[in-house]
Amino acid sequence: MSTKDFIEKDFYKVLGVPKDATEAEIKKAYRKLAREFHPDANKGNAKAEERFKEISEANDILGDPKKRKEYDEARALFGNGGFRPGPGAGGGSFNFDLGDLFGGGAPGGAGSGPGAGGFGGGIGDVFGGLFNRGGGTTRAQPRRGQDIDTEVTLSFTEAVDGATVPLRMTSQSPCKACSGTGDKNGTPRVCPTCVGTGQVARGSGGGFSLTDPCPDCKGRGLIAEHACLVCSGSGRAKSSRTMQVRIPAGVAHDQRIRLRGKGAPGERGGPAGDLYVTVHVDAHPVFGRREDNLTVTVPVTFVEAALGGEVRVPTLSGPPVTLKLPPGTPNGRTMRARGKGAVRKDGTRGDLLVTVEVSVPTELTGKARDALEAYREATADEDPRAELFEAAKGA
Repeated sequence: MSTKDFIEKDFYKVLGVPKDATEAEIKKAYRKLAREFHPDANKGNAKAEERFKEISEANDILGDPKKRKEYDEARALFGNGGFRPGPGAGGGSFNFDLGDLFGGGAPGGAGSGPGAGGFGGGIGDVFGGLFNRGGGTTRAQPRRGQDIDTEVTLSFTEAVDGATVPLRMTSQSPCKACSGTGDKNGTPRVCPTCVGTGQVARGSGGGFSLTDPCPDCKGRGLIAEHACLVCSGSGRAKSSRTMQVRIPAGVAHDQRIRLRGKGAPGERGGPAGDLYVTVHVDAHPVFGRREDNLTVTVPVTFVEAALGGEVRVPTLSGPPVTLKLPPGTPNGRTMRARGKGAVRKDGTRGDLLVTVEVSVPTELTGKARDALEAYREATADEDPRAELFEAAKGA
């Protein structure tokens, strides 16, 4: 089915359904008509066979939501044999022949000259391959550069505060010997198979087609008559470069960062690819991390935990902070030092989460032992496990 037929045929009329018909209504109408005009039920009836083809063609378009949407949009633009711009487009409505639009008008005719309302090169030039029919261009198209993947290892502090690191990358870039043309004389020809687009159509039924990289030019759109000895006609060669890359503050371990336009250069004016950096973060001997917060475990004495006091806590990149320890602080309690954590995306900082760990001495002096013995006698009537046993009995 041609693009012109695609636009001009009223598939809704073929199936006898309204334009707002549901998928179920379309399916029901198709099945009814298919049974009526099926060739097996109308042997030797050429008209019935032709009608069956029209019904199948209409169902192929309207029965597929994506194809139906494209069909409706195309009909809205170019249906009924002409294009009608809205108000303000030069003083009113005007029509032009679809024959001119699709390149079917006679040369020099009323709709073929400049300023005559036609589009010259036909629908391929108007839509640039909207229907995947290859277009009318014969110029090799720009080609986007390849994406590059690399890795970097940062210290814990660099990951929290951000860092600029040098990265040496090897990628495919335009061959310098042939200026990226693939031809040693610098004069490649446009691939006749894909006419420079780098793609070829593959039919999928229903008047539509899919595209694949051209097998003859490998998707480049150009063919080298005299292959470059350096790149063997590919137009691409390996190149190494070192660039300074800024790793944002607050990056997490194994996080993958995308840097737009920092990949391999494009061809024929095409954009560069992207650079993907996987960041590995070394562990810190003191600090840990929990999302935007840093963590640290601080040992305290039994006396500090029991009687309370002030405890100095180290921070990652700044001076120590002092936290007030309430009397009777249990082992494992976590306190918070606000604004001393990792950098967030908005530039603010998370918190430092300080976990208290009561330190039990392994050696005691005589005076310290005597003091603890006196404390044991003073608290002999207290049993911290009494509630535990009571709860166990109740279970």
